[in-house]
Amino acid sequence: MTEKNETDTADSKVSLVVLDTGIGDMPFGCQEMLTDEQADHKREALRYFKEAYESQMRGELDEAADLYKQSLDAYPTAEAHTFLGWTYSFMGLTDQAIEQCHQAIEVDPDFGNPYNDIGAYLIEKGEYYGAIDWLERAKTASRYEAYFYPHFNLGRVYEKLKRPMDAMREYKAAVDLNPQYALAVQAFRRLQGMLN
Repeated sequence: MTEKNETDTADSKVSLVVLDTGIGDMPFGCQEMLTDEQADHKREALRYFKEAYESQMRGELDEAADLYKQSLDAYPTAEAHTFLGWTYSFMGLTDQAIEQCHQAIEVDPDFGNPYNDIGAYLIEKGEYYGAIDWLERAKTASRYEAYFYPHFNLGRVYEKLKRPMDAMREYKAAVDLNPQYALAVQAFRRLQGMLN
């Protein structure tokens, strides 16, 4: 956790608060000026979020969902909404997953994950045209760690829509952004082989 740029107000001290999720380079919520009390609530939300993520990775989805909700009760973040949605998707609750992503966007419209996730959920539902706008928005979100995902998902959409050149372009962009992303590499090579 980082706190800096302290200022005193008439009521309490305000600090710039930045918290780390411990999941890759993803921060927890955006950096923001918070009072000591607000910062305490955000730290509590992060504790629940980390417990929820661990439960989710163990496959304990009901427990994970409950812990994500406790995180949101303590301090709403786009991350907790998005990951609660991800948990719902594992439970087969796609519409609820999409709703959580919409709520994440309301909390922080700069956070890229929920845009990509909505696109991915719409792909699962066979709503390919509906997925395109969400995936394009994910590609331009200012706070996002994995831009290769929406490129890959757009490639999937364009393949389903019988637009192989557009799919190739998106798969190549995903590979350029993350050469280690095996699904994109395989999709690009497979499609390249079909077109040659």
